[in-house]
Amino acid sequence: MKVTHAQIIARGLTNRCPNCGGHALFKPGKVFELADACPDCGLKFEKDDGFYLGAMSLNYGVTLVGCLVPVALLWYAGVLSPRWAVGLAIGGSVVVPVLLYRSSRSWQLMLYYSFFPHHLPANRRKLDAAEDENV
Repeated sequence: MKVTHAQIIARGLTNRCPNCGGHALFKPGKVFELADACPDCGLKFEKDDGFYLGAMSLNYGVTLVGCLVPVALLWYAGVLSPRWAVGLAIGGSVVVPVLLYRSSRSWQLMLYYSFFPHHLPANRRKLDAAEDENV
């Protein structure tokens, strides 16, 4: 079975395992706790310490562009009063990252495996006996 780039992206956008498409990226009943591995295929989600710093950057960027910039532009255009703009900016900078936490983890896996699809177990080729002897 070979996982294509389109499948990796589709699975990343729908919070699924990039290898098999399973629905278990997070531990059952735990909103903010990533599972150690996929229960269906065994793919380990945590590569090493700091792997998900990219997810934090993605979350920050989406919050900035999707929430804070529009509020600032509306304030600058005079649509929002300063008090409303500050309230919306503070509220958005707290609520949006919490809402995007799970998705940003999935997006980080999607980006990683989009650049390195050969790291997925489904995309690794098996060594035949002749190649095995040369190694």
